[in-house]
Parts: sequence; C-alpha cells; structure tokens
Amino acid sequence: MQTRTLGTEGLTVSAEGLGCMGMSAFYGAHDDTESTATIHRALDLGVTFLDTADAYGPFTNEVLVGKAVGSRRESVQIATKFGNELDADGTRTGRVNGHPDYLRASVEGSLQRLGVEVIDLYYQHRVDPQVPVEETFGALGELVAAGKLRYLGISEAAPETIRRAHATAPLSAVQTEYSLFTRDVEDNGVLEVCRELRIGFVPYSPLGRGFLSGKIRSIDDFAEDDFRRTSPRFQGENFQRNLDVLDKVVQIADDKGVTPSQLALAWLLAHGEQIVPIPGTRRIENLEENVAAADLTLTQQDLDAIEAVSPAGVAAGERYSEQGMATLHH
Repeated sequence: MQTRTLGTEGLTVSAEGLGCMGMSAFYGAHDDTESTATIHRALDLGVTFLDTADAYGPFTNEVLVGKAVGSRRESVQIATKFGNELDADGTRTGRVNGHPDYLRASVEGSLQRLGVEVIDLYYQHRVDPQVPVEETFGALGELVAAGKLRYLGISEAAPETIRRAHATAPLSAVQTEYSLFTRDVEDNGVLEVCRELRIGFVPYSPLGRGFLSGKIRSIDDFAEDDFRRTSPRFQGENFQRNLDVLDKVVQIADDKGVTPSQLALAWLLAHGEQIVPIPGTRRIENLEENVAAADLTLTQQDLDAIEAVSPAGVAAGERYSEQGMATLHH
C-alpha cells in the first residue's frame, strides 16, 4: 500500500484508510471478533490509517480499535473525533459542543478508551455554531503542544470555518462526505480551500454508504435498525433514480474488469495526492476488494466516461434527514 501525506505538518498515512464506525454502530448487527480480524488484516495489507470517534457506539468503537491495534501501535495512525455532545453515560444530547472544557475532557476519555498516550489525528466532528472556532482550535493547539494530540482536523465545515481554524492551529485534514454520488465539496469551495491551504482531504462514505458497491437494490437489503432506512436517498423515487445512475457506473466497472467499489475508490484517489478515502467495512472480503482499488489507475478516458454518467449533483435526495443536514457546514 502506498502512502500519502495529509497537510504540511508531517502526517503520513496509507493511501486508503479504514472507517471503523460500522463495526459498532448505525449499520445493524456487528461482531467484535470479526471486526478485530478485519482490522488485523487491514494492518497486514498496509492499511494503517484507522478512523473512529467517541460517538460511535458510543465509546465502544474506540475500545475495539484500541484493543485491535494493541502492540502494533507504532505503525498505525489512529484518527478519532469529538463534538457530537455525549453526556457521562454516552447518551447523545443532540447538541454539538466545541467548548474548550468539553474537548479537553473528550480527549482524556478517548486516550483512555483507545489505550494510547497520544492521538494521531483529532477531528472536531461537527462545528459548534455557538463557540468561535478560534476558541476550539486554540485549545486543540495547546493539546498538540502538550503532546496529547499529534495532528488536527475538522469535519463537515464550511470553507470560511476551515480557514479560521487553520489560521488558529494548522489543520492536517478535513473530513467530509465525498463520493461519485456526493460531490458537493467540488462546488461549495471545501475542496478548493483544502488545495489552496494544502490541507489533506479525507472522504468518508466514499462508497455512498455502500450503495456504490452495487449490492444494495432495495430498502429490504438493510437491517431494521440500519439508519440508511431513513436516508432520503434510499426512499421511493429517489432510490430508483439513483439505481438507474448506478447501473451505468456498474457497466463502466464491468467493461474495465473491476468491481463498482474499486472504480469508485480509484476515482477518488485520482482526484489528487492529498485525498485519502476511508471506506468502512466489517468484512475481510470487502476490505481486500477495497484495498485492490489503490493499485487501479484510471485513464482520462475512464474518468470522462464516469463523468458523463455520474456528474456532480446527479444523486436524488439529500444525504441525511433534515435534522442531520442541520449540523453540516457551519
């Protein structure tokens, strides 16, 4: 697995990371033994960039990742996040909290659960509209100086917020949803500001929450407690319109002799050396399929063919419910 550099502060990671959220939350049943084996296989394949957050579980995903990494800590870059406010027992309050006191307590909690002395990359998970970003990142910068955090990031932030955070304490990464089906960052200035300031960009849900795998054809493919059942993109007419586009993407993948997931990941990797997607999976076979995409080179002809069938804005439906959308891009 090749490596890529995120930002200018020195953070080097595998060209593809592993999103660990689904191992503990949001996507139906999970099995810690299987997830641990998948993390071990990822490390064996050179995927050393693991993504978690305190809100996943809540708390349990950080424990799982920390245990799975174990003695291989030195060769791994662990990213975690704070800001989706949790009370003491882990219940989400529905608020976003960027207050320095809250984030300091969050850092201590994550260090403990992960079983590490320093967090490699620490993101503000969502932006708190009530707390100036300078206040939040001023405190985060102090924690870098104190040796508790190595590098800083921000997730789902507006371009101006990214600028202000970066001016306060250098950002190594911005994490936002980005895939063949979710290309808002190309139009809203987020990708542009990352290029200008030389900040790494980490697309989450690079497979459109599994949709770009081509394996999801009906709402019944989701477990009862899978949050995708409430996602506007997987409802009624939207779902059918999105499937129609997906069929054309699948055709391009078939013609190239690769899977749709591999095509979608290679498409992201082709968009710049500072881009590191973090496809999530619980299963070794999916992991191995995803990892193979890092060796796939798309020609300009391939990219043009993909662009023709899946241009920016093609997806039908918002990417979250109304409540979820309200927390984005402050």
